[in-house]
Amino acid sequence: MCQIMDVSRSGCYAFLIRPESDLSKRQKAVLAEIKIIHKENYEICGSPRITEERNNKGIQVSKGMVRRLMRKDGIKSKTVKKYKATTDSNHDLPVAENILNRGFTANIRDKKWLSEITYIGTDGVWLYLADILDAYDRAIVGWSMNSRITKALVINALTDACIRRNPEPGLIIHSDRSSQYCG
Repeated sequence: MCQIMDVSRSGCYAFLIRPESDLSKRQKAVLAEIKIIHKENYEICGSPRITEERNNKGIQVSKGMVRRLMRKDGIKSKTVKKYKATTDSNHDLPVAENILNRGFTANIRDKKWLSEITYIGTDGVWLYLADILDAYDRAIVGWSMNSRITKALVINALTDACIRRNPEPGLIIHSDRSSQYCG
């Protein structure tokens, strides 16, 4: 075996009887603690949170060491992506014709605005963000945020954009034509 590995016999025996280093012992102890914290938190926490929990217990360790040990041992955080529907297309409100037909660029400022509603999960509360983007330079020209997804959210974003830019007649505003926009 030593010949195959191209290692001297004396070097092999020296390795086998060498005492374990203090660093190696500490890393094994930290890894054992990482596994416990990871299990206690339903395997959803990553290295930053595990590091924080260890440091709160008075056992100082760096994020880098935790990340390295987790990667080496194959410990990964389970991420759960929450889905929240923001588009309500099942409504009886009048729907405007799609005149852009995916032409989401513009040669002149304030001729085509694109709008959408997105959601942000914050500490158990959903916040909804309606934003309006100018197709010319991709700048956000207006926005509004609220804990409820209503037509007022969209109206406030549009009002904000109009106050900021004061567009000329002929402006096209494109949206997903959900009930908030059709209302």
